[in-house]
Amino acid sequence: MEHHEHDYRKEYEFLDHTADAKFLAHGHTLEGAFSNAAKAMFSIVVEPDQLSSKVKHTIHVEGHDEKALLYNFLEELLFLLDKEFFGMKDVRSMEITHHETLVKLDAIVVGQRINDDIETGEHVKAITYNEMEIVRHEHPQKGVTVQVVLDL
Repeated sequence: MEHHEHDYRKEYEFLDHTADAKFLAHGHTLEGAFSNAAKAMFSIVVEPDQLSSKVKHTIHVEGHDEKALLYNFLEELLFLLDKEFFGMKDVRSMEITHHETLVKLDAIVVGQRINDDIETGEHVKAITYNEMEIVRHEHPQKGVTVQVVLDL
């Protein structure tokens, strides 16, 4: 436990603790914004320059709307990180298709297994819906911005 001056007469007190990471990711298209959100998430875990592109994963996810799709996409990548120690370097391709009741995403991501030679940063515990936003800008050159909060 960190040593600070505490007031032991209080029943409890909150300590400064940043338990989440909040970011914006931009893209010309929805696919671009989603790809950059994945890169942002992995940049918290590992510096992408340390990674090779020798491992390839195909991702298929769906959601009842775009927010659910973004959540499920990032969660699938987090699952690969937790189960296979997969560190994503880049998104090679992505296609998002809108159907009557579902939105589907197909992507190919590349990276490598994180080994002992690779320096890692924060551990991402979970994706959240907290403050999640997907904004399509009126000005076409500004494209799409997504906002995500991760639990660390």
